[in-house]
Amino acid sequence: MNDTPGWASPGSAPSGEQDAGVPRPAGPTDENGPASKWSTNQPPAAQWSPPSGQNQYGAPQPPNSGWGGHQPRGGWGPQAAAKPGVIPLRPLGVGEILDGAVSTLRAHWRTVLAITITISVISQIATILGERYLLPEPPAIDKNADTSETLAAAIDSSTASLSYSASITLIATLFTTALLTVIISRSVLGRPVKLSEAWKEARPRLPKLFGLTLLLPLMAGAIVFVAMLPGMVVGGDPGAALSVLGVLAALPVVVWLLVRFALASPALMLERQGIIASIRRSSKLVQGAWWRTFGILALTLLLTFLVAMIIAIPFSIGAFAADGDGLSSLIREETPDYGWPFLIITGIGAVIASSITYPISAGVTVLLYIDQRIRREALDIELARAAGVTGYGPGSPASEHRS
Repeated sequence: MNDTPGWASPGSAPSGEQDAGVPRPAGPTDENGPASKWSTNQPPAAQWSPPSGQNQYGAPQPPNSGWGGHQPRGGWGPQAAAKPGVIPLRPLGVGEILDGAVSTLRAHWRTVLAITITISVISQIATILGERYLLPEPPAIDKNADTSETLAAAIDSSTASLSYSASITLIATLFTTALLTVIISRSVLGRPVKLSEAWKEARPRLPKLFGLTLLLPLMAGAIVFVAMLPGMVVGGDPGAALSVLGVLAALPVVVWLLVRFALASPALMLERQGIIASIRRSSKLVQGAWWRTFGILALTLLLTFLVAMIIAIPFSIGAFAADGDGLSSLIREETPDYGWPFLIITGIGAVIASSITYPISAGVTVLLYIDQRIRREALDIELARAAGVTGYGPGSPASEHRS
């Protein structure tokens, strides 16, 4: 076996890096003994029996002729890829990653929706109350002012609102990422998980995950600020133009870094890495696969955006119909004064959209991490052992080839 940090469902740690107070579920074993490089403390094994001809989701097991008409990776014999959970344990295609994320939502819909709906409702209530009572009214903008004054006024009016909404989003993302990562990691092994179990396993990692979740947007914001700084110093219309050019130049750098560090969250949760170590881990996994990672993340972002828009548009139309003052303000090109009906109806639409898109986004990120480790580190063998799949223990053809 290669000497890489071991995969673990939350509750175990690779390379002896344990956190005090972390729960240790019972360890999986198969007929050949405990899985190599897994912690001896693992969640209880799923009730899954490969010889029955079906997996736990009722789908028939593929014949032993290799997946997709090809020989399995590694060339150790004509054996179909095991599928104890939502994905086959082999390198994944784009469609399989997306399907795995949706399958997780279907298989654990009660737990997933309990998480996403609760967090979405709380975040929306906080956002609505903050916009209504805490944030100042946006100042009127003089149409006769020059470009620099208009830009400065727009920045001043939006800074407080963006900072507040970003803080709410950061906290919501923190909890959804932590809990959904636990559920998705269990789904890969075909194991059920309750909300209380997911919280118990994710809670010890929340401080470090918070640091990581805060660090990445701060890094992106710092890069954009530095790019805008020369234009802010120059001032006037030339300075505004220079700031825009600086932002355009900084965006590719920000995108490159965010994609390179996109797998840091699952590395932090599942390998029990620190903040910096998880960023380095993500960089190593994405190296050589940046464009593929970018393409899958961009496709996921597009799909979730379309889903959110499909849900939000009817609610927005209903909100404008229920709140005539906001619509009339827009028609008069004034600052909209939205009432409670508008805020409540659009908030309901946002909760529904978030409840669907959060699990898909989190699922794709975690499954991308698993896919990269399968491709680079033979993680499929470790996962199959942990799931109790026969034929993957010490001395099996798969193990001998990967050793």
